[in-house]
Amino acid sequence: MAGLDIRPIPVLRDNYAYLIRDEAGGACAVVDPSVAAPVLKALDGLGWKLAFILNTHHHHDHVGGNLELKRATGCTIIAHAADADRIPGIDVRVSEGDVVRVGESQGQVIDVGGHTLGHIAFWFKGAGALFSGDTLFSLGCGRLFEGSPADMWRSLGKLRALPDTTKVYCGHEYTESNARFALAIDPDNVALQARAAEVRRLRAENRPTVPSTMESERAANPFLRADNERLQRALGTPPGDAIAAFAEIRRRKDVF
Repeated sequence: MAGLDIRPIPVLRDNYAYLIRDEAGGACAVVDPSVAAPVLKALDGLGWKLAFILNTHHHHDHVGGNLELKRATGCTIIAHAADADRIPGIDVRVSEGDVVRVGESQGQVIDVGGHTLGHIAFWFKGAGALFSGDTLFSLGCGRLFEGSPADMWRSLGKLRALPDTTKVYCGHEYTESNARFALAIDPDNVALQARAAEVRRLRAENRPTVPSTMESERAANPFLRADNERLQRALGTPPGDAIAAFAEIRRRKDVF
């Protein structure tokens, strides 16, 4: 299976764009370029030629660099068909189940509406890499700007079903603050305690906390654990109602 060389690019205050290069043939894409200049600088330093932009959703801090990068490189912009009118410069419209090819590497498009209704993730099975945008963060998830708790819980269910070894490349460096919240509602979770300690160490060394792994997120991320009976009891939500528990976790995080 084709591998990917993945290079996170910190942009703005706490965003990540990701340069990805197919190791077999050298084709290159960038995921969610909020601004163009750091991406162009990285491309120049690596000697890579940009062929594609992959957008997870329409927010400006994920698409702001689209048009400048397209002018500079002639790249093709790929995004959700349902959001075509909100994606600058879109060329290729994709939806659930479609496959995006970056050279010999294939990325499956997963519809993960909730943060926005037109949100997608890209799962490169061969490379074991998920680009989750603002749907799934390490130890968190995105705010519900357009979708419902049921929408987001359904979307997160698709992602948590991916293999344990899947590396999660999310859109923001929010993990340290997410860990503080997670510990406030799930303090006895041993996996969460260990991850939080790791995160504090990484940030103290000014190092990124991404990628995480799906195994780690399933064990420690409260938003993926809304169907956990112990957590539901702690939240005081109806037993067995994962959507109600998820909605309560999201409500508490919004005011944390």
